[in-house]
Amino acid sequence: MGCVWFGAIWALGGGTASAQAQVPSPAVPPIALAPVVVSVDRAPLAGDDVPVTVDVFSSARLQASPGFTLDATLRESAAFSLFRRGGSLTANPTAQGVSLRGLGPSGASRSLVLLDGVPLNDPFGGWVAWGKLSRLSLASAEIVHGGGSGTWGNAALGGTVALFSQPPSDRGNATLVASYGSFGTFQGELSTSIPVARGGALRVDAARIESDGYFVVSPSQRGAVDQRLDSHQRLGQIAWSQPLSAHVTATVTARLFAEERGNGTPLQRNSSREGFLSLVLDGQPDATRRWSITAYGQDQRFQSFFSAVDSRRTTETPANDQFSVPSRAAGASVTHTWQHAAPGRHRTTLGADLRWVEGETREDFLLSGGRFTRRRFAGGEQTFAGVFVSHDRALLGALRGSAALRFDGWALRDGHRRELDITTQLPTRNDRFADLDGSAVSPRLGLTLPLASGLRARSAVYQAFRVPTLNEFHRPFRVGNVNTEANPGLRDETVTGLEAGFDLRRGAWHLAGTVFHHALEDAIANVTLSRTPTLISRQRRNLDAVRVRGLEWSARWAPVPAFSVFIDVLWNDARVREAREQPSLTGQRLAQVPRHTVTGGFTWNAPANVTVEVRARHAGAQFEDDEATLRLAPATVADVQVSRPLSARLDGFFAIENLADARVETGRSADGLVTYDAPRRVRVGVKARW
Repeated sequence: MGCVWFGAIWALGGGTASAQAQVPSPAVPPIALAPVVVSVDRAPLAGDDVPVTVDVFSSARLQASPGFTLDATLRESAAFSLFRRGGSLTANPTAQGVSLRGLGPSGASRSLVLLDGVPLNDPFGGWVAWGKLSRLSLASAEIVHGGGSGTWGNAALGGTVALFSQPPSDRGNATLVASYGSFGTFQGELSTSIPVARGGALRVDAARIESDGYFVVSPSQRGAVDQRLDSHQRLGQIAWSQPLSAHVTATVTARLFAEERGNGTPLQRNSSREGFLSLVLDGQPDATRRWSITAYGQDQRFQSFFSAVDSRRTTETPANDQFSVPSRAAGASVTHTWQHAAPGRHRTTLGADLRWVEGETREDFLLSGGRFTRRRFAGGEQTFAGVFVSHDRALLGALRGSAALRFDGWALRDGHRRELDITTQLPTRNDRFADLDGSAVSPRLGLTLPLASGLRARSAVYQAFRVPTLNEFHRPFRVGNVNTEANPGLRDETVTGLEAGFDLRRGAWHLAGTVFHHALEDAIANVTLSRTPTLISRQRRNLDAVRVRGLEWSARWAPVPAFSVFIDVLWNDARVREAREQPSLTGQRLAQVPRHTVTGGFTWNAPANVTVEVRARHAGAQFEDDEATLRLAPATVADVQVSRPLSARLDGFFAIENLADARVETGRSADGLVTYDAPRRVRVGVKARW
């Protein structure tokens, strides 16, 4: 049916669209070092002066990708992955944490995700709800590999994914994208800007996704209780930008997000709600100075129901009802950048920020007589405060140096875990944990050196940290026959990283290579403590030392404006070097980290105003568990999209994800149950502008 619809749309366009009506995809490769990078030092920095590896996605690239969701587009970078192989359309929200360079994937996210400088990581658990991002509203995205973006403080030890919104336009415009495809999947996005009084502008964004979903279990293992992974997402956002003076602009942003998901059986469902409000003041008194002040607040609710399914998958039994997880976050930041008058483009940025989070899981568990008999309340609050300074300057000749130093203090308060008998309301457990305080220093030194025309060398050494989330500290959980205990005694993670690389731009070619070595201390992992035929017991624990080292290599080739091709390669070796409490893990590979990942693709502006986009990603084998006993097979997935202008303001497109219908394993349990990512998906759609 999708092919028929696309044919009708194609016919409407005839073959007479003028050259002026063409809106071809950009000829430049999709992941390239941009002229200006903001995410490293929290201020604009010339790309050739950046000493660490950064992937930059333009607005056109974010919107033109064959991938259905934003995270699918970002996976065109070999360094980027979610905790598990599944995408955000179908993955459980708690499995949508970001991993960069395989630095210990975790649902809690060892990488910081930002939208206009505000953390998107869940206040309670650290994962990321990718559905609250509309691609039409985004101006660009930057992925900083490794902890070289430590000026952001907590959670940036694996790197930073920085997303930037389109500023509201006072000229007035609108863009609408709508598509329909396999598994009853509908997606609609609208972004429009409206001029308001006294030079201001209002941008309104809306998005909706409805999908019946697919079966996560193969037919050979599927039983009566298995259902599709349905998903329903709604997003509404308003941004109002208003000049306050000739040099100061204020932007107020409000966002509402709601999501409902099915997790594969009748009982297992989850839902999320979020309200968000922010105020940003941007000032530029003159050409040498700029400053920014940001304040924000966030209120979020999460619910999730878990069950246990029998071996024949014919019946399921309630296991846990996480009926409410209220969490809140509030914060503020200020930055000021000076461009010095001295020769050599010297620049200094000074800033400070504050973030407060509070959250608690409220859940029922321990089924007896067909009903839950216990209720749990577990959570606390965290406060983070930091100051930082960064400076870059010319050193000797063409050699440039950069330095950054950040100091953070953090506190954990009101840590608790209370459990009671639902029938009698009498307490069965009442733990109050001691308040904790800590501090961290995050330094970075970097060098860049032009060696010849189009060739530069770069190197950096840095340190970053992450404090465990409230979820890791206080909430136990169970999946099937695996029970994982919380650990209020967890220590914060730290990473020391070293990388060196080169960039070569010569004619139609852009080549880049980086070697890196990360020493991760006190990495938090779900460690197996005991195993029986009916129960596997684990606990979140710190691993004393983890080593992640590897090589990144990329090539871009654009011989003519109408054609470009790229390939990204990540090879890494992520291993536990020391685990005193669990010595059997020493030498093991980290769970969920493949040895190699390769991405590639091409863009072709073909005759007849047709644009063809092809993307492919190969991930090597990886292990599901800490003991490296549950292997997930290698997988290769290719996506393709064909688009064509139908008029000056209307485009049509046809996309296929997982073109070869590859079976991508996303999970494997000890009893042999295997779950899979989405099979082949087809969709057809239109994009209108006015």
